[in-house]
Amino acid sequence: MIRFLRTFSTAARYASFSGAGARLGLSQSAVSAQIKKLEQELNCELFERVGKAVALSPRGRELLPVAQEILRLYESMKGQPETEAVSGRINFGAISTAQLDLLPDALLGFRARFPHIEINIVPGTSIQFLSLIDAQELDIAMMIKPTLKIPKTLRWTPLLREAYVAVAPPGTPGTPGTPDMPVRELLRRHPFVRYSPRSYGGQLVEKYLKRQRLQVNDILQLDEPAVILETVEKGLGVSIVPYGTAWGRQPRGLRVLPLEGGGFFREIGILQTERMLRNAGAQALVANLAETVAARDFTLPAPAQAGKAADAAARRRKKP
Repeated sequence: MIRFLRTFSTAARYASFSGAGARLGLSQSAVSAQIKKLEQELNCELFERVGKAVALSPRGRELLPVAQEILRLYESMKGQPETEAVSGRINFGAISTAQLDLLPDALLGFRARFPHIEINIVPGTSIQFLSLIDAQELDIAMMIKPTLKIPKTLRWTPLLREAYVAVAPPGTPGTPGTPDMPVRELLRRHPFVRYSPRSYGGQLVEKYLKRQRLQVNDILQLDEPAVILETVEKGLGVSIVPYGTAWGRQPRGLRVLPLEGGGFFREIGILQTERMLRNAGAQALVANLAETVAARDFTLPAPAQAGKAADAAARRRKKP
């Protein structure tokens, strides 16, 4: 039975019977026969077969973590260290902020401890991740906390409370640092690149603009904060984005300015299924992410300091 479970786990990892066979030193027909035997023993279909491709069935997705835990326990009985015994695959959804900045550092320590776990990074928006986890197509997601009620079958772990800021190109006429131009006037007078309300993060921007009764001149709407920053740096307009996306851009001259009226925040955290709470590798990855976030400084700059930093950077670029 152990070898059948190992074949099941490997076939799930590669989404291919031939790929599993190559990894295990078996023919494709041998893999198929073992999976069929295991399905008979468990009285369920583990894979959905479409031509030569295979994908886990809904029941297969439920049983895979159980099979991986049995394999881990079996290997630990043979005296292998736990981190060497843990294997499998974690489907991890990550918003762009996490992918660009936080996730790479967290994975460094994780890979050293769990070299046999494969991490499949899935890009997307927080709204998409909520649906994918609920459908058990994702195991974990680092995302913005949903505005909708989180289902009881899922677990939310907060990691970071992140303020939003105004961003403007270097040298924008009328930015703070010049007389009589508060941030709301900057946003009102210059072309505005909008964080799309199709995402949770963009919905927070919409609420802030309405609360401040602030009319902006929309010229563009984008889903990704990192892409918004590139657009602003090119001089196409101003915007409102999370500070974590913009905090490393000031040395390049991008003006990063605290919002008026108290500002607003987004909460970033981990959403996962309850079964992943029993997965040692998954929880180690969550812990590494929490440590990475704790080591960062997301403190907003004072308005005067932000203006001075941007002005200094602009002067440096003008020097021959």
